[in-house]
Amino acid sequence: MRSRICAFVGHYNHRRYHESLDNVTPADAYFGRAEAIIKQRERIKRQTIQHRRLQHHKIAA
Repeated sequence: MRSRICAFVGHYNHRRYHESLDNVTPADAYFGRAEAIIKQRERIKRQTIQHRRLQHHKIAA
């Protein structure tokens, strides 16, 4: 039983994203990694949108 509780706590704190923490894990928030993770996601999102726009323009042309 103890191992299951430990597994749950590990999953909850290190693997499960929390919407109230801007979809980072509690461990990421606690150790100060949240801001860098969120900035990286925003950068990837901008690049993806730009790539999709270019693809759309190529198809439409």
